[in-house]
Amino acid sequence: MAHNARSLLPPQAQRRPVQITKHDDVRVDDFFWLRERDNPDVLHYLAAENDYTAAVMAPTQTLQETLYQEMVARIRETDASAPLPEGDYWYYERTEAGKNYPILCRRKREDTAEEEILLDLNELALGRAFCDLGEWRVSPDQNLLAYCLDLDGNEAFVVHVKRLDTGAVLPERIGNAYYGLEWDATSQYVFYTTLGEAHRPDSVWRHCVGDDPAADVRVFYEPDIRYEAEVGKTSDGASLLVTLSSNTQSEIWHVPAALSPVDPQPLAVRGTQHEYSVDRRGGWFYIRTNLHAPNFRVVVAPVTAPGIDHWQELVAHDPEFLIENLVTFAQHVVLCGRSGGLPAIRVLHMAEGEPLILDQHDVTFPEPAYTCSLVRNALYDTCLLYFAYSSPVTPNTVYAYDMQQRTLAAIKREEVNDYDPSRYTVERVWATAADGTRVPMSLAYRKGIARDGSNPALLYGYGAYGASTEPRFVSQRVSLLERGFVVAMAHIRGGSEMGRMWYETGKMLHKRNTFTDFIACAEALIAAGYTNPARLVICGRSAGGLLMGAVTNMRPDLFAGVLAGVPFMDVINTMLDPSIPLTAMEYEEWGNPDVPEQYAYMRSYSPYDNLVAAAYPRLLLTAGLHDPRVQYWEPAKYAAKLRALQIEHSGPNNLVLLRTIMTVGHGGPTGRYDSLRETAFEYAFFLDTV
Repeated sequence: MAHNARSLLPPQAQRRPVQITKHDDVRVDDFFWLRERDNPDVLHYLAAENDYTAAVMAPTQTLQETLYQEMVARIRETDASAPLPEGDYWYYERTEAGKNYPILCRRKREDTAEEEILLDLNELALGRAFCDLGEWRVSPDQNLLAYCLDLDGNEAFVVHVKRLDTGAVLPERIGNAYYGLEWDATSQYVFYTTLGEAHRPDSVWRHCVGDDPAADVRVFYEPDIRYEAEVGKTSDGASLLVTLSSNTQSEIWHVPAALSPVDPQPLAVRGTQHEYSVDRRGGWFYIRTNLHAPNFRVVVAPVTAPGIDHWQELVAHDPEFLIENLVTFAQHVVLCGRSGGLPAIRVLHMAEGEPLILDQHDVTFPEPAYTCSLVRNALYDTCLLYFAYSSPVTPNTVYAYDMQQRTLAAIKREEVNDYDPSRYTVERVWATAADGTRVPMSLAYRKGIARDGSNPALLYGYGAYGASTEPRFVSQRVSLLERGFVVAMAHIRGGSEMGRMWYETGKMLHKRNTFTDFIACAEALIAAGYTNPARLVICGRSAGGLLMGAVTNMRPDLFAGVLAGVPFMDVINTMLDPSIPLTAMEYEEWGNPDVPEQYAYMRSYSPYDNLVAAAYPRLLLTAGLHDPRVQYWEPAKYAAKLRALQIEHSGPNNLVLLRTIMTVGHGGPTGRYDSLRETAFEYAFFLDTV
């Protein structure tokens, strides 16, 4: 493909200099104008980039089609998800061959029960390029379904309510909603969140079913631009919760679910660097808190007096066990977290009605690298815990775990056609970062490969917001494994794999650790003979796209190709503009540019601001025109500036591709076949590069 690429002329965006001064630092941004979403010149430029990318990739079309057909053949096109219990029903999704979207269904928990179709997303998506089902909740009486739909990709949803006995969708439509959605105990009121300025979910509303949404009551408004509002319910269904959270602090308000018109009351007022979450069991709140506990501990408090003065410790802080989630059941409390860098599930057997631990145990897992997470556990008075497990080579399996008997039953295993997991190896290895920190990696590869440095390899990373990179199974990756790839995931700082400090030392003024950890992982793969720089491609999306830009600037010699998906490239300009969605909420993650020290630190690594005329790897940048999280112009400006630098300084003419999907948002295509097409395109780029 490379010789064909040289014969094509890439688009050159016009230079329209804008001078920006902050803290006596003067920057000239030649491509600031690409932010003008409705400017015909901008749309023309994006279209020209798409045409160029299509032309350069045209020689790989046969490969793309081969990859796509492999991926489709590997999945079971007509299938159903694990049935999960809620009330009197099993709820599940199923797919049909040739259809892009799932069908949401239920049936009574009787052997002879007939299926009810709740939502067929294929019908809702007719004539549309995008269709995303956000939250959905069935009312406690199981007669109503509230659900959120996004038909544009901008994550501004419309709430609908459907009668499940008649199938009629009620006339009320509630727009500008976000992900939060919950019913009260009476099935009369539905609660939802709405977006304010800068796409921030700042309000919680109560809607009476059948009423005009204009009469809805706002039950909570959060004015602080660092916080977002959510709404939920405790596992026992007894309390509604309004959670207000920033990146470093939280505050929860509660109200009896059966008395939802009553104003909520605070559980514990927000405090500096205090994060907590809550569930309920009987007359007690169970609170996961980082107060005097970096890895979190569990305290309890009476529902009638839940303030901090009444907190009693139930589970002490453990520096080796990060508590990430807490779920209550009638006889158990389940703690989900991380231990030794791997996911962990700890089950506490509780005294009846009292916050007293009778015994506890951890669920054990067989592989050296894996992921597990709870799925929909809607039953409270049960000993069954439902969770999903997979590894880089083990397909996803949903289990019902009997917390009393400590036995596992597989409910549904992902069926992968023409796939034998015994052909592959999963391995956990360690890299040593520049400061001596040991950084874990999860690897998967076909058994029998030589460690002579000749293998192609894909290294993935994220490292932000405390979100851990999970070594899960992805059936599409088999196409790379079968072509000899080593597929690696770097568990770098900025995530939470090794505990809360793993996150704290990879954010704000420690953010560079994320980048140097990733570079160390790449160097370790090469040193151990898994691959070499000419055969190593890297991938990251969103904040992981920032990672891609930063490490490419720092070590362009280390990688053959880079995929930066919806990448956060233009750090300084974005963080200087609080009108951009989510920006102000990010000050506690990246820094506030009004603070000189934080500005200077972000300025030192911002990918767009640190581009130079160098021999960069081959680059594929992707964007969604309607993306509210990372605006399309960030990768667009990055591509334009890098090309301009190459021309201006007669630098190396490396390949830079920009692909903007004009109909989607942050998550890319929503249809499963459309998504596989996009993956096949990206894999073709990897394969052509190596």
